[in-house]
Amino acid sequence: MRRNHSNSGNYRNPCLTMHQPWASLLVYGIKRVEGRSWPAPITGRLWIHSASKVPEESTIKAMEYFYKEIYALNGISDIQFPQHYPVSRLLGCVEVVGCLTRDELACWEMVPEGVRLEAQTDYCWLCEWPQKLLIPFEMRGYQGVYNLEKKIYEAAVRGLSPVNSPMPVKFPLPDPRNPFSLKPGSISALTSNLKASEVDKSSSISLAIAGAQTAATQFSKKDQNSRSTAWNNAPTNMNANNEDTEVARSYNLRSRGRSTEKDNISSTELNMKFGDLTLPSYH
Repeated sequence: MRRNHSNSGNYRNPCLTMHQPWASLLVYGIKRVEGRSWPAPITGRLWIHSASKVPEESTIKAMEYFYKEIYALNGISDIQFPQHYPVSRLLGCVEVVGCLTRDELACWEMVPEGVRLEAQTDYCWLCEWPQKLLIPFEMRGYQGVYNLEKKIYEAAVRGLSPVNSPMPVKFPLPDPRNPFSLKPGSISALTSNLKASEVDKSSSISLAIAGAQTAATQFSKKDQNSRSTAWNNAPTNMNANNEDTEVARSYNLRSRGRSTEKDNISSTELNMKFGDLTLPSYH
C-alpha cells in the first residue's frame, strides 16, 4: 500500500526523466535504487518517463547481465526483463521512500547484498512499489524533477498496474514513527564502524559491475560541463531535446576512490561480453 507521504517543495505529481534501459528496469521493479549526483527532493510517488535516446543493444545486455548477477547473490535466477524499452514515454511510477549516501547503503546490512551493490553513485534514491502503465503515454521530458501536466496525470493514474518484481525490498525506517526518516546521514551511526560489504568478487560479478559502469558513462560524457538544476522545476518553455542534459549527469557510476577487482578486467574481455560498448579507462 502506498505510504502517505507529503512531497517536498512545489511538487504535486513529480516526474523524473531517465534513459533506457534504466527507466524500464526501475518501473519493472528490477532496479530498486535510482542513483543520482544529488539527494532526492521528494518522498512518495515519483512518475518515471523515458528519454528520447534509443538504447544500444550492448547497453541493454550489460545492464541485464548486471542485474542477473546481483540477484543471483540472493538466490534469484528467474528475472523477467522487459520485452521492449520504449523511449519518450511515461512508463509508470515508483514510491521513493528515502535517500541515502552511497557509503551508507553499501554498508547497510539490513538490506540484501544485491541491493547494496546498486550503491554506485553519490546519492541513492530508495524505491518501492513499482507500477507500470498498461499503455505508456507519449510525452516529452524535462530536466530534474518536474510536475506532470494535470491532464496527463489524470489519465495516467487510471492506467496503472502493479508489478510482480523478482525480489521486492522493504527498506526499514530508522524511526518507524517518521516516514521521512530515511535521509542522508540517518543511518550513518549504524554503519560508521562497518566497511562496505565484501562480496566474493567472482569474475562474473566484477564483469557485471564494470559493464554497468561503462554503460552508464556513455551518457555522463555528454554533459561534463553543465550544472545541475535538480532543485528547481524545469521551465515550461524548455526545449524537449534538452531533457538528456540533466539525465546524463546522473548515470556516472564510476566509483570515486574505491579500488576493487573490477579494475583488473580488460577492455577485451568486456568487449567480448557486451559487443560494441565502448570502454573508458578505469585506472
